[in-house]
Amino acid sequence: MQYFGFKKGTRLQTAFVLLLAIWMILFVTGTGQGFSTAIGFFLVAIGSILAFRFGRRAIRKSIWRLRNRLLVTYLLIGVVPIVLILVLVGLGGYFIAGQVAVYLVSSELERRSVAMSGPATGLLRAAAEKRGDVISQATPFILERFPKAEFVLRDNRDFRVPANSRLTPPPAGWATAAGVVLKEGRFYNWAHAAGSDNREIVMMEPLNADVLSNLVPNLGEVGLMTVPDSGSPVHRRIEISATDPSGSGRSLNEAHVNPDPLRHKNHVPPAFNRFDIEFTWANPIKTAIWDQPNVTQNTLLLVTTRPSALLATVFGQKLDLAQGIAIVFLIVALLFLVVEIVSLFIGVSLTRTITRAVHNLYVGTQKVTSGDFAHRIEVNGRDQLAELSASFNSMTGNLQRLVVVEKEKERLQSELEIAREVQNQLFPQAVPSLRTLELTGVCQPARMVSGDYYDFLCLQEDHVALAIGDVAGKGISAALLMASIQSIMRTQLSAIAPAMAADANGHSRRTYSTSHMVSQLNQQLYANTSPEKYATFCFLIYDEERKTLAYTNAGHLPPILIRNGAPHPLEVTGTVVGAFPMSRYEEQTISLDRGDLLMAYTDGISEPENVYGEEFGVDRMIELLIKHQDLPANEIIANVMNAVRNWHGEEEMPDDMTLMLARRI
Repeated sequence: MQYFGFKKGTRLQTAFVLLLAIWMILFVTGTGQGFSTAIGFFLVAIGSILAFRFGRRAIRKSIWRLRNRLLVTYLLIGVVPIVLILVLVGLGGYFIAGQVAVYLVSSELERRSVAMSGPATGLLRAAAEKRGDVISQATPFILERFPKAEFVLRDNRDFRVPANSRLTPPPAGWATAAGVVLKEGRFYNWAHAAGSDNREIVMMEPLNADVLSNLVPNLGEVGLMTVPDSGSPVHRRIEISATDPSGSGRSLNEAHVNPDPLRHKNHVPPAFNRFDIEFTWANPIKTAIWDQPNVTQNTLLLVTTRPSALLATVFGQKLDLAQGIAIVFLIVALLFLVVEIVSLFIGVSLTRTITRAVHNLYVGTQKVTSGDFAHRIEVNGRDQLAELSASFNSMTGNLQRLVVVEKEKERLQSELEIAREVQNQLFPQAVPSLRTLELTGVCQPARMVSGDYYDFLCLQEDHVALAIGDVAGKGISAALLMASIQSIMRTQLSAIAPAMAADANGHSRRTYSTSHMVSQLNQQLYANTSPEKYATFCFLIYDEERKTLAYTNAGHLPPILIRNGAPHPLEVTGTVVGAFPMSRYEEQTISLDRGDLLMAYTDGISEPENVYGEEFGVDRMIELLIKHQDLPANEIIANVMNAVRNWHGEEEMPDDMTLMLARRI
């Protein structure tokens, strides 16, 4: 009793007991409610003080023995951080997986909106006398891409697709817009464009559960949820469909709001195993409001998926790879468990060793206290316990640093894999089909990502743009600059595409300056990148009707034209892009004869060295090109690539290898 100090707190305990008795009497009799409340307040205050004191004393007693103190210390140092790390890893994985899933869906939804905006703008800009024919020709393409879409074009008369559509233009005040719009409680993918003379077009596609979930196939269930206004006690999940679920076939303007509809079907793929659980993530997107022109509100984009479905989507439906990752994760988890068990065993063993030494010291102090000064204890070394603690702490510190380094390496490797997949999508996915020109291009990165760039883009039926470039440097920074170049060029080409289409409809021809486009690219790169970032770049436009090739070469290696078995290098007409803001670039034009073969390349083809330090060189490349010029383009590229690899003699190439072939047929 003296150890717990009850005598010191006797008065406080007595007061607590007396107040408790009085409060119980008042509670049972139901009298003195105000007095009873005051007593209850004092009971809570005194009880908290007593609980704190008794808790502190109980803890002191429980860890009075050094063995218990060391065990508690081990739990705090070894177990609690691991539990916290596991929780952090779980929350971090959930956050990252959710963000990736929502990003995949939102980016695809944005791309779909952009895809709808293009046809709408094109129809609006069509000549008035040909608008009906243009709409008739474009309608099958639009309905194939957007099966449930409806649109109306208002001019001197209304053009509607389908003919029985009762879709009306939006309220006055709307400017050109595209994206997601909320109309009468339903969400639509829409595009609106307004022209002169009160001409305007509106194109709308209902975003039902099937459309949303098929934006990224086999990913999971996708939905939209309105965000409540301030003060609103509830929110509603709104799902929209192209027609009335009852099958009555009502059009868009007759669709009704269903605040909590049933899903058409479950879009979430089946679980790979019992740990492959469903999870849901939400992210806000901007949604226009039909009745309030140019006003947006936040809408939650909800994605329900599974880890296996997300991995399969990110890694291009490679289910074996996703399963392999899951198995590796399970093995690592088991190894961590084994390591934890071994660590626990070692900790208990060390605790027993330490407590035995301390116990001998305690017995010795007790002997001395009792007056036995002749008692001696064996002491090995000087401050042995301190040295042991320092060694153990050093060991655990090294292990922790190694684990952190390994995790960081795995994270960077995973991010590089994702970056490589994303960059592969930036290269041309389909080669333009021309009557008189055969195009082929290949890029083989030396590392995970590439700083080389090549591209094809049809400007109209008889014009195609070609581009090749090499960014200074390697790795992520070069890949990002490559993506910027691709984005800038495609933006410029997309900007002139409507003008070219309008010229084609008017049976007129326009000359497009490659030097002007390269100058614009140079200025934008210089303005938006650091001074040391630059790239070589060659831009070409082929006119199929005239069989001519206009080009501007900004410091890039000269493309080689093989004509009648002889090489003809194209001129360099300017310096690199991104280095100097006022650089001037010239444009050259050549005619392509039947059988001509043009090859553009990067220095990863001509500069690899063999074991003697000798470069592969342009001459060897030209010899190969002339030797195999009659073969298919893919075989020519394969022969050149294999020759360069054999010349270098090592598995890893020193630089990215990019080849682009154009054959006049």
